[in-house]
Amino acid sequence: MRRLFVGLTAVSVLAAATACGSSDDSGGSDGSGSSGGTTEVKVGLIPIVDVAPLYLGQKKGFFEKQGLKLSFSGAQGGAAIVPGVVSGQFQFGFSNTTSLMIAQSNDVPVKAVANGIASTGEVGRDFEALTVKGDSPLRSPKELEGKKVAINTLKNINETAVRASVRKAGGDPDEVELVELAFDQMPAALDAGRIDAAMAVEPALATIKSQGGREIASPMIDVAPKLTVAMYFTSTRYAQEHPEVVKKFQDATAESLAYADAHPDEVRAIVTTYTKIPADVLAKVTLPKWPAEPNRAAVEELARLGEADGLFKRAPDLDKLLP
Repeated sequence: MRRLFVGLTAVSVLAAATACGSSDDSGGSDGSGSSGGTTEVKVGLIPIVDVAPLYLGQKKGFFEKQGLKLSFSGAQGGAAIVPGVVSGQFQFGFSNTTSLMIAQSNDVPVKAVANGIASTGEVGRDFEALTVKGDSPLRSPKELEGKKVAINTLKNINETAVRASVRKAGGDPDEVELVELAFDQMPAALDAGRIDAAMAVEPALATIKSQGGREIASPMIDVAPKLTVAMYFTSTRYAQEHPEVVKKFQDATAESLAYADAHPDEVRAIVTTYTKIPADVLAKVTLPKWPAEPNRAAVEELARLGEADGLFKRAPDLDKLLP
């Protein structure tokens, strides 16, 4: 837990420095501003398939219709985006549910405002998977004891999910060596044998499969069917001071999620604008689900597992956190 505090503090300092060192032509002290009736807001995202609805919604004019213009900034994981939102570097962010619960349980002032993504609920046909190299002798998460497994960031939803899969298979998750690695670096590391397994999401998952890699578990589904994996959030201060902007963001995001869920081909096309995944690999990408609302029961189970794994200072208050 001390490592989490250090990480949050370090990124907060970096975020503040970045914010102070950048030009802001909006003139707003909160980082957002209005120009000709349009409010510009900054959104911290991870460059993965999950966030395609926001890029698609921007392109289709859903945010413009609400009087919003979004600018996107990339990060390795939700844990790094949280302090960026709290410091005011971003007005909104995208984060896995566990990182938001950790923040809330540590009195970090965050509030989820819109649903992000959910797992498909279909084992072996989800947008995420625990993967190994094609010629690996590993066949079960139980066999990961003593092995090196890559997740994008420690102490987040992927750690909980991997531990859940190992535990479900009869193994001891405490015996697994979890290492941090960005999603887009996982395929090369797995192929080169620098790691034994990778908890990958799309489009990295499709790349691993194109290299002959295979799945040994669907960890998100092992946590709970149709798990709410991530959400969009803001700081409690921004929500209090700019409720009208938050409402516009919620409405535009809801329209974007529904459109993405109904237009998978357009989702795949927009992903090429912010990732480097080849078109032939992208065609094989398994898309997540983009439901309108979080799955409260699934989030409660995720919280229970996180608490059992010692991720929280105290149990998160889901009534305060969830939209």
